[in-house]
Amino acid sequence: MKYRIDKDKDALILVDVQRDFCSGGALPVPDGEKVIPVLNKYIEKFSKAGALIVATRDWHPPNHMSFKDYGGIWPSHCIQGTLGAEFHPDLKLPREVRIVSKATSADKEAYSGFDGTNLERELKDAGIKRVFVGGLATDYCVKSTVLDALRLGFETILLVDAIKGVDAKPGDSERAIEEMVRNGAKKASLNDLEDC
Repeated sequence: MKYRIDKDKDALILVDVQRDFCSGGALPVPDGEKVIPVLNKYIEKFSKAGALIVATRDWHPPNHMSFKDYGGIWPSHCIQGTLGAEFHPDLKLPREVRIVSKATSADKEAYSGFDGTNLERELKDAGIKRVFVGGLATDYCVKSTVLDALRLGFETILLVDAIKGVDAKPGDSERAIEEMVRNGAKKASLNDLEDC
């Protein structure tokens, strides 16, 4: 299926493309940075169409509950104001990008870009009906963001050429994709988007 970007109802959501989730970071997703050139092409298409672009980011306090030192399962990562929490320098975010910070409370986990943020309100206020989602990591924050988008009534397109997973257990990413599709997400890649 071909998709034409409609600036009045479509948004691109870039999930957690941060230094700590790429090679050399505190919690690298294997080959995480390989999504960046593809995401840049999506950014270009959405920018050209004049459509909304949102970038979510983990923005943890230093004592976040997900960190091993505080009883969680992850090494410390994406701590507010640190280099690791910055968006990857190769990601070509436009000036008008909307940045959504999540997991900002020490005592609350939040994988989804909608969890504890104003993302739903921002999208609905902008008249958005359909979201295109890519980023890191397939089996955690991308999956949670996609499932929440579906639950909140957005038509949701998973950009399968612009996601990478952690695969803590082999096959986690494939299972995550199956779960997203089972819940109503549609799969697309760059070739499925018409040029504006």
